[in-house]
Amino acid sequence: MKRNNQNTNAFLIHISAFAGFIFPFGHIITPLVAWQTLKERSAFLDAQGKEAVNFNISYTLYAFLLTLTFIPFAFGSFFRNLSNNNHFHFDIDFTPNILGFIGLGSAAGIIYLVGIALVIIASLKAKEGENYKYPFTIKFIK
Repeated sequence: MKRNNQNTNAFLIHISAFAGFIFPFGHIITPLVAWQTLKERSAFLDAQGKEAVNFNISYTLYAFLLTLTFIPFAFGSFFRNLSNNNHFHFDIDFTPNILGFIGLGSAAGIIYLVGIALVIIASLKAKEGENYKYPFTIKFIK
């Protein structure tokens, strides 16, 4: 395969993660399909495809874990109001937890922006023919 065409295909594998903005789990499915169709053409495409898929799965896992840490803040205020005066009234008071919500919202925003930036960086590096490795990636596919 020509080197320029190979670099373009590696670029497309990485940048296809933005399909997640179009349909659910597109950031995993689209790079996976692109990698599966192109991996036989060169070792570079195989390595970059694995890297892109592993990163997007890891990114989804990190976002899911952050969401799980949000649940105690949301339900904590609900159950606190349930235990007051031993009767039920539906009043969710977020005032004591506002700093927790702001902190988790900030962390979610940072993770989101870092994910976008890493995909763009990896795409540009692959376009130049460099073998890019995403940081903090769990190797699900070896």
